[in-house]
Amino acid sequence: MASSSPAVEKSNFYADTKAPIVSLTAKTFFDQLTEKEKFYAHHFSKAGHWGTRVVLRQVSHESEGIFDLILDVHKSLNGDYSKIAEASKRGYLEYASQFLANLGNYTSFGDKKFIPRISTEEFEQIIKDSGASLELFEKLKEPLFSIDKKSALLGFPSEGHVSGYYFGDVSKENIDTIKKILGERKVYFENLRIRKNSETDYDILVASSLKSSDKTYPPQIDAEGYKLTIKFGDHSREMAQIAAELEKAKDYVANDIETKMIEAYVESFETGSIEAHKESQKYWVKDLSPVVETNVGFIETYREPGGVAGEWETLVSIQNKERTKKFQALVESAGDFIQLLPWSKDFEKDKFTPPDFTSLEVLTFAGSGIPAGINIPNYDDIRLTVGFKNVSLGNILNAKSGKEPITFIQESEHELFNKYRNDSFEVQVGIHELLGHGSGKLLSELHDGTFNYDHENPPIGLDGKPVTTYYKKGETWGSKFGSLAGAYEECRAEVIAMYLISNRDLLKIFGFESQQDQDSIIYAGFLQMSRAGLLALEFWDPSSSKWGQPHMQARFSIMKTFLESGLAELVYTEPDFSDLYVKVHKDKIPSVGHEAIKDYLRHLHIYKASGDVEKGSEYFINRSTVTPELAKLRDAVLRARLPRKQFIQANTSIVDGSVILKEYEESEVGLIQSFAEREV
Repeated sequence: MASSSPAVEKSNFYADTKAPIVSLTAKTFFDQLTEKEKFYAHHFSKAGHWGTRVVLRQVSHESEGIFDLILDVHKSLNGDYSKIAEASKRGYLEYASQFLANLGNYTSFGDKKFIPRISTEEFEQIIKDSGASLELFEKLKEPLFSIDKKSALLGFPSEGHVSGYYFGDVSKENIDTIKKILGERKVYFENLRIRKNSETDYDILVASSLKSSDKTYPPQIDAEGYKLTIKFGDHSREMAQIAAELEKAKDYVANDIETKMIEAYVESFETGSIEAHKESQKYWVKDLSPVVETNVGFIETYREPGGVAGEWETLVSIQNKERTKKFQALVESAGDFIQLLPWSKDFEKDKFTPPDFTSLEVLTFAGSGIPAGINIPNYDDIRLTVGFKNVSLGNILNAKSGKEPITFIQESEHELFNKYRNDSFEVQVGIHELLGHGSGKLLSELHDGTFNYDHENPPIGLDGKPVTTYYKKGETWGSKFGSLAGAYEECRAEVIAMYLISNRDLLKIFGFESQQDQDSIIYAGFLQMSRAGLLALEFWDPSSSKWGQPHMQARFSIMKTFLESGLAELVYTEPDFSDLYVKVHKDKIPSVGHEAIKDYLRHLHIYKASGDVEKGSEYFINRSTVTPELAKLRDAVLRARLPRKQFIQANTSIVDGSVILKEYEESEVGLIQSFAEREV
């Protein structure tokens, strides 16, 4: 580990206080399920929660121990926190609930460490008063409270940052070489962690219940001076429990496709085979519009510094049939809208395969954070040859806890913004997931040496000349663009949403018929994106110039594009920016705004499609670089910061032969109790 950087002001890293705690209720929809569907949902939920410790281990090496300590305190107190001194109780509970809501001591949205608002001595007294393990607390005391400029962020250990994906002083250069070696031998990175024994000797840890699997990968790879030893059985206990619950779910499937999907899941989690997981996703895509929608595996690659290992994630949800009708109408017209995007057909799929697009009410989301929408699978070859699904998570979009103040928007705009923000966001999420992530083609050399485009006469690039770059055998979007891939792709999808949100035919699909409503949806969308770009400064670290959250890096770059085009401006008169607000010139949206978005989108898309990692990276980094003028606004953003919602998820259990749903009170104790009553 590199030497730690100077200490920082701890108060900037305290756990949130007065964070809104929201019950993620799906009870109405759960009660409408048949008994068979309830059992199917129950076993998938149990499988998902068995992955809790996997997520904790992926975040930081101390997170699993802190998790055990929090549960130990709760169980030792039997849920009665009156035994804890009032002076320290609030600070403890707020830390514990934020930790559980993020499944680790780094925020899931921002990748920034947080520490308790109480002293080490006060925390220790809580352990003593509760009767929890002092021995465990002593082991965790230092990482629980320590903070410096580098370890406060997730990243490569060689640079002083933290990552649970790596053991040892792992660097970007190490991971780039390992990715190349593994990629050439079709060893997939999604379910791996890396242990560094020396500069040239590494253990490749594969998540699997079995401790060996010769069918999956060879035991050792020697290449380019590196020795890579493949070791199966990472998260062995959890993978075994996950496979067992999925086997039980097989008794309650709705069709043969779900049976085959589960069999592929089980093979993947037992043997560590990502090929088997890819098979599960092919079946998943073909399982159209199920009443109970599920997805399980190592999915999103945002948090692994190399940008290719996936975090454990499980979705269990119930279809909202009324809202789904709107999304299905968008799906039916998707091909027409994709033709409106500003690039030639050479950079688009030969044939757009309409995906399943449903609105879901989340029952269980086992992972570090819950998105508002999902577009998966992330395997490019499956997306191209089989298809993908889009889902909008309705009870996430609509979750509220009390009246939330609106910051950085002029007071005269509050009424309109409040009225249309949720509807506008629903439209944006729909476009983002379906037409954003669902569009585009990667110009690639296939494994048989052929190409999926006319390699002799390549399409014309941004400079008016044929493109010269492409994806070589074994290269993927993630492996080529690395840690930048997540933010870059989120930005491309967000810009597509901004490009198409002003299309009135599209807005009619969502039920907005009048010009007044349409104008308001469009304006609220641009205002919301501009504000989000300003709020993104919270997730940028000035000492390292490092972004901690890909969506926010993307939104900042879009706001910057709006500012530079003259579509938007940041208005203030006070020297401390206390009266700062974002102004969007509504009359400029159809003209300079649309042209600026079009130009940005063409560059992002063509650089991605042609695999031009050098120009594409330079272009996006430039767009998302925080200038000194904008950096000055960060303190004002931090002062106005609102804590993120913390979601409490229900638990299911089998009582007297029936599946019972249990929800919890909206409080820190309720959130802790929900975890204490799960088998993890």
